[in-house]
Parts: sequence; structure tokens; C-alpha cells
Amino acid sequence: MLRQRVITAVVLLLVLLPALFYPSAFPFSALAIVFIAAGAWEWARLVGYGPAAAIGAAVAVAVACALAWAGGMLQHPLGWLWACMALVWVGGGTWLLRGGGQAWARLPRGLRLGVGVLVLITAWLAVAQARHVGVNFLLSILVLVWTADICAYFAGRAWGGRVMPGKLAPSISPGKTWEGVWGGMAGVLVLAIGWTWLDTALPTATPSLYSFVLAGDRWYMLLAIGWLAAMSVVGDLIESLIKRVASVKDSSHLLPGHGGVLDRIDALLPALPLAMLLYSV
Repeated sequence: MLRQRVITAVVLLLVLLPALFYPSAFPFSALAIVFIAAGAWEWARLVGYGPAAAIGAAVAVAVACALAWAGGMLQHPLGWLWACMALVWVGGGTWLLRGGGQAWARLPRGLRLGVGVLVLITAWLAVAQARHVGVNFLLSILVLVWTADICAYFAGRAWGGRVMPGKLAPSISPGKTWEGVWGGMAGVLVLAIGWTWLDTALPTATPSLYSFVLAGDRWYMLLAIGWLAAMSVVGDLIESLIKRVASVKDSSHLLPGHGGVLDRIDALLPALPLAMLLYSV
């Protein structure tokens, strides 16, 4: 298993890194469509659709992303869309996590597929537009999510259940603790302060998300950065809930040793559009 994970990770890095750092945003945006389409295929299967319908969902999402790209959406401000997605993720996420798997299962299957299509297309728009802003900007969002996940893991291992009683969401993901969430948020705040300092000390072509959000000594906006970290946990929990309803461990086996695409991007699905919301306002 470890060997599979390492080989898959190396292959992904060999594909993603050249696309990410290529002078043009085209290769990365195109590659992102492939991953988002694969995520749509997985989502359709998780909500109960067969192979043909799942492939159709993947094709539909890929075509929608390509049409949005060709229509120039990446070059236009999309603050209204990011604000709508904030409502979807905060309101819908709260409702779903409170209602649990039963609330998700009661929704019509077509609606559950439609939610996935909406979430995946807007995630692609967000990541592609972030890449158009600049590599440093996109990396600052990606590293935020990874830092939140890593710090949450170690904080949960060290203090889980010792400071705050009860689990975060025992019926969805028994291993997650409140201490882990707060540890992840704390790690992200340290990351934001350090990255902002580096942007000042080593100016790049484009500032990071943190430099945009904290510009003009708006240090109170660290609360917004912490909010992003918390919402990345929401994305992780919701994917876990969907898999639990579907009675599967992984969203697929597309990535040997890592599960599926959704297993790797679940935390990014809310974080990307919400980060673009902070950037746009």
C-alpha cells in the first residue's frame, strides 16, 4: 500500500508540477478539467447512477467547464458566483452535517447529482481563475488546505478528546476531533503570517491570497483565513458522509493507494471558491 501511494504521488507530481509552473495557465486549466470530470464520474456513482450515466456526468461537466473557459468567464469577476457558493457551502453544509446521512439519502437522486455538478464546476472555475491570477496565489490556497489537514491530524493525535469533550462528527468521521479543527486553524494562521512576510521580503509577480486579504494591516481578516480552514474540514466531512451513505471506503480506485479523485480534492471543493470570494471582495 505504501509503495502504491508513493508511486501514485510521484506520478501526479510529475504531471501537475510542470503544468502548474508553465508560463501559460492553459496546461494547468486543461488538466484540472480532467480531474474535475473524473470527480463527476465518481460523484455520479456515489449517488447511485450506473456506468453510462456516470460517464455522461463526467462528459457534461468537462463540456460545461470548456464552454465557460471559451466564453471568457475566467477573465471576468465572478464575485456573485463565489457569494452564492458561500451560501451553498455554509447553509447547505450546516444543514447536511446536522441532518446526517439520512438527510442526504432523502434528497432526490437527480438533485444529489446536480449538487455535485454545481460544486465541481465552480471548483474548476475557482482553481482555473486562481491560476490566472498567479502561481503564488494558487499555491497559497492549496497549501492552506494541506496545512489545515496536516495540523488537524497532529493536533487531534496529541490532544484529541483531552481539551474538548466529544468528537467533531462521530456518526460521519469518528476520528475527527474539535482539537484537530482548532489545531488546523491555528496552523493556517501561522502559515498566513509567515507567507505574508515572505511576500514582503521576497516580492513575486503576484502576491499570495494572504497578502491580498491582509493588505493595509487588516490583521482582523485572519478570522477569514481561519474560516477557510474550517470550511475545508466541512468539505472533507461531507464527502465522508456521502461515502458512508454509499457504503464505500473510497470514492473510486482511480488513484492506486490514494482512493479516488474526490478523496484528494474534497477539502478543496469549498476552499477554492471561498478563497476567490475573499480575493474578489
